[in-house]
Amino acid sequence: MLFQLGGPDSTAAIEPFLYNLFCDPDIIDFPFARIARQPLARLIATRRAKHVAHHYAEIGGKSPILDFTRRQAEALERELRKHFDARVVIAMRYWHPFTAEAIEQLASHRAEDLVLLPLYPQYSKTTTGSSINEWNRRFHTNGWNPRVHVISEFHEDPAYLDSVVTAINRSLGDLDDPADVDIVFSAHSIPISVVDAGDPYQRQIERTVELVWRRGNWPARRHICYQSKVGASKWLRPSMHETIGKLGAAGSRHVLVVPISFVSDHVETLHEIDIEHRAQARALGIDDYRMMPGLNDSPAFIAALAGLVRKCARSAVRSRPASEWERAAQV
Repeated sequence: MLFQLGGPDSTAAIEPFLYNLFCDPDIIDFPFARIARQPLARLIATRRAKHVAHHYAEIGGKSPILDFTRRQAEALERELRKHFDARVVIAMRYWHPFTAEAIEQLASHRAEDLVLLPLYPQYSKTTTGSSINEWNRRFHTNGWNPRVHVISEFHEDPAYLDSVVTAINRSLGDLDDPADVDIVFSAHSIPISVVDAGDPYQRQIERTVELVWRRGNWPARRHICYQSKVGASKWLRPSMHETIGKLGAAGSRHVLVVPISFVSDHVETLHEIDIEHRAQARALGIDDYRMMPGLNDSPAFIAALAGLVRKCARSAVRSRPASEWERAAQV
C-alpha cells in the first residue's frame, strides 16, 4: 500500500481537500482542538481555496499527484511481480482514493503479508505518522489478518539516494561549468514546535542531503531551504524565498532546485518552485534557473521502492514457521 498526500482532482475539490488536510489532528493540534478543529479547518480551507485556485489553474486545473502515484504503483507492481504474486494499491490521505478505499481493494486479495510504504523519504508525524494513524483507525480484520510491515522512512536507503543523484546529474547535464552552479535542496517546511517535540524530519532531511552530496561529488555550492509555510507560527527556515533572494544578491547565475522531500511532482513543485520562484529568480538576474523533476516513475526510483519491499518480503519469509516455507519459496 503506497501512502501519499493526495490532491484535488478538480477545482471544486480544492476546498474539501484543504478541509480534510486541516482537520487532521496530526496537522492541527492545540488545547481544546477537538472542539475548534472543524470550524477552524473550514475557515482556513475557505480562505486558502481562494488563494490557491489560480495555482492549480496554472498547472492544468488539478493536482497531478494521483496520476504520478498511479504510474509509480503500476511500475512497482510490474517490478514486484517478477518475483512474487503482488498487488500495489494507493492510499491518499486527504483526497480520493482514501485509505479505506485502498483497504477494501486489498481485502479482496487477502495477502498473507502487507507492506505499508509511505512515499515520504523522511519521517514526520505530519506525513508518515498521519498516514499510519489513519491506517490504524480504518483497518479492521474482518477475517483478514495479514502480517503488516511498515517502512517508516527510507532517507538513507542507498538505491533511493542513487535515484536522486541520477536525477540531479540529468538536470546538470548541459552545464559547461558545474562548479558555477548553486544546488538548492528544498524540503516542505514544518512547524518548529513539531521538531522541538522530537520529530526527526529536519535531521533526516539534512542527512539525506549530506549523503546525496557525497555520492554526487559535485564541485557546486549547496544550500538547504524550506517551502510551503502556512500560518503565522514559526516554521523551519531559511525559506526558499529567502534563499533565492540571497543567491540573486550574491550574483548567482546558475541555480538548480532539488525537491528533496518530494518524490512526485505536484503543486508545490510545478507551481511554487517552477513558476513562483522561477519568476523571483529571473527578476533577480538569475539567468539559468532550473528545477529537477520529481522522481515520479523513473526506473531508478521504482527499483529503489521494489528493493525496500523485497527486503520486507525476505524478512517475512525468515519469520514464518517452517511449514510455510515451501508456500513462500517464490519470495
